[in-house]
Amino acid sequence: MSLGEVFFSEVLGTGMLLLLGGGVVANVLLAKSKGKDGGWLLINFGWGLAVFAGVFLAYKSGAHLNPAVTLGILASGSGEYAPGVDITFSSTLVYFAGEMVGAFLGACLVFLTYRKHFEAEEDERKKLWVFSTAPEIRSPAWNFLTEVVGTFVLVIVVLSFGNTPQQLGPLAVALLVVGIGASLGGPTGYAINPARDLGPRIAHALLPVQHRPVVTARPPAVGVGAAAAAELGSRPRKDSDWGYAWIPVFGPIVGGVIAGLLSQVVF
Repeated sequence: MSLGEVFFSEVLGTGMLLLLGGGVVANVLLAKSKGKDGGWLLINFGWGLAVFAGVFLAYKSGAHLNPAVTLGILASGSGEYAPGVDITFSSTLVYFAGEMVGAFLGACLVFLTYRKHFEAEEDERKKLWVFSTAPEIRSPAWNFLTEVVGTFVLVIVVLSFGNTPQQLGPLAVALLVVGIGASLGGPTGYAINPARDLGPRIAHALLPVQHRPVVTARPPAVGVGAAAAAELGSRPRKDSDWGYAWIPVFGPIVGGVIAGLLSQVVF
């Protein structure tokens, strides 16, 4: 299998993951959506089924869909990422690239699908939450630990699938993701995937998501009237919460690597 095929497979699978996963969040959160206020369990099941669809689409590349899974396999001592795909520096970068590009494109498709609902929604936080995760109680150390634990569970169980008799295929991973969301997702929204959070967060920063203008007080500039100065002080402000963004990237990386290393001992 060529690295080009790996890249396309991961783009396709991760794109579907984010289209359906981000889509269920938009359905539940955004104004005037038919799924408005559908609840946390709808989001959990929606993300599980998003994984189900994404894994099927990316079967050729082993359906990592997640840099933490890729690093977990690397840390486990395996010789291949998927049948016919040796673990090398180049193949690792190709997996990362496919996952990030797919996540970005999937988030863009969610934006296009729910364009009018983004316009109707007044809560700027909900618009961001469609793209990326955020903690309910902001505490960086504990938020980081939550992402480590959630991703550890994901990767250690996924690695165990190859050593246990099971015929569920992608459904097993889907049910695992539903379980993680229902059990461990409350504190941070369970990114458990660096690409899932970072790719869409970049999309949020770049896309023309409508935001209400925020007027800031500014002293009139020399030679500028008060009305003109007020107009200069009015700027559309879009906050992608980059101060938090490192947590759903590095927390899952740490959790995935720990799971991979431990798998060498327990499996």
